[in-house]
Amino acid sequence: MPELIHCNYEQHAATILEIFNHAIAHSTALYEYQPRNLSFMQQWFDMKRAGNFPVIGLEQDGKLLAFASYGSFRPHPAYKYSVEHSIYVHPEQRGKGLGKHLLQAIIQEAEEQNYHLLIGGIDAQNTASIALHTSLGFVHAGTIQQAGFKFGRWLDLAFYQLILKTPTQPVDG
Repeated sequence: MPELIHCNYEQHAATILEIFNHAIAHSTALYEYQPRNLSFMQQWFDMKRAGNFPVIGLEQDGKLLAFASYGSFRPHPAYKYSVEHSIYVHPEQRGKGLGKHLLQAIIQEAEEQNYHLLIGGIDAQNTASIALHTSLGFVHAGTIQQAGFKFGRWLDLAFYQLILKTPTQPVDG
């Protein structure tokens, strides 16, 4: 079984970039057109570090197979207990249960950091990701129809949420 790790720029940026760019070019997992570059990855890791947001990976024999992370859902203070997550699996590693392992790790990490709500924005045609999320208790929170346009068609963006038991003592401000 692959090992759960915390990813960093120096060791993992190139592989994460490869996974991101494959998703951009071949899927609707990312509603983007242009590949990302290492400069983007440096900024991405800097933002994760500044927000104390994890980048969790699954590694085997020194090779990163998949990763997951979360970040702010919205920048306004009252959303401080809500985070939006993402999970990406290397194309050669799909269908092996890695996404479930990572989603469970993200849930645990969010609880340890006292978040209350995990949100996943999923292309409505991505039945595998929807099944993964619902298998771990996520519920459909709504769909924004025709939110994106890629590969010559309109894309619907479905939101799935999981309410956590944390924090036990939420506060304003």
